[in-house]
Amino acid sequence: MPRRERPFGKSWRGGLTGITQSTRAYEDWLRTQLPDGFAPTDLDRKHAKMRDSAFSFLRATYWRWAETVFEVCPELANAPTVLAVGDTHLENFGTWRDDDGRLVWGINDYDEAAEMPFVLDLVRLATSALLARGRRDMPAREVCGQILNGYRDGLAAPEPLVLEREYKWLRKAVVVPEKDRADFWRGIDKLRRHPDPPARFAAALQSAFPEPSEPLLILRRVAGLGSLGRLRLVGTVPWRGASVVREVKAVTPSAWTRVPGRPDAGIRCQEIATGRFRAPDPWFAQHGDLVVRRLSPNNRKIEVDDNLSALLAADMLWAMGRDLAAVQAGVGDRRDTLDTYLKDYGRGWLLDAAEKMASAVRTEYLAFSS
Repeated sequence: MPRRERPFGKSWRGGLTGITQSTRAYEDWLRTQLPDGFAPTDLDRKHAKMRDSAFSFLRATYWRWAETVFEVCPELANAPTVLAVGDTHLENFGTWRDDDGRLVWGINDYDEAAEMPFVLDLVRLATSALLARGRRDMPAREVCGQILNGYRDGLAAPEPLVLEREYKWLRKAVVVPEKDRADFWRGIDKLRRHPDPPARFAAALQSAFPEPSEPLLILRRVAGLGSLGRLRLVGTVPWRGASVVREVKAVTPSAWTRVPGRPDAGIRCQEIATGRFRAPDPWFAQHGDLVVRRLSPNNRKIEVDDNLSALLAADMLWAMGRDLAAVQAGVGDRRDTLDTYLKDYGRGWLLDAAEKMASAVRTEYLAFSS
């Protein structure tokens, strides 16, 4: 077990390879993993987004986090291992409808899920908050404290955050305004038809609709940050009075497993998304290296550019920590082990680690942007 108040490594000034070389190596790897799902035309957009801000850089470069986190914070490697989300951050939370039509909020992207020390999800979430916050936002110590409070509560009583009766404040935060609902459909209408979709992408989309219907209209969609470079296609058909929309996206084994010495257990999206303490979207499905999900105005998330204050509110950070605990506990439940480990870790470890990782990310962001 760790000693209380562990010190972390010195301020990181770079290591392994430079960020430009690392980016090139990752994109070469991505090309080999996605023979019919690589989208090189998206990479210029991704590189531009990486230069927007340190927060955007973090979101776009999970592979680099996986390469460097133990250089910056080596003591994190000793924590118990779970099937973790990997790419946790402020914008990796949203809403969906479960099997019973209930509105559910929580983590909604599992592309980088892999076996790793459980604390890494907490550190990456806290790091994203520190990079996004302004000088007048909640102090860093309180940000980390709220995330940890929620996580501990989630370990004690893991369950999905269903918004039908409880969490009125959260339901108000994620309710879809009419403008956003109209914007969603305008965005779908603006997508261009894909002239020659790969057959297996089309088949995965076809399987995702409620009934056999008219031939699909298949469209090309560019979205996200970390997933730019992976082909996304949207299928839409009219069904019982209105349009129905599904998306298929190419995925790879987690970039966590690219680092030598880490086992590759394959793509774990479906396993973690449907864990014991989830109320999953019934239309979310993994087909080998493809992931299909429903798109609708009700599948909504709060973005940093739209409402940072809502994401950095104490209740929201608490809820993020709570849902993260439920996700991690849902596969191979190790709640007692994780809770005991956190109690022994001391109080300041998350702040220390998040501040060191935020500094390392800023260093590489500035190097990439120069």
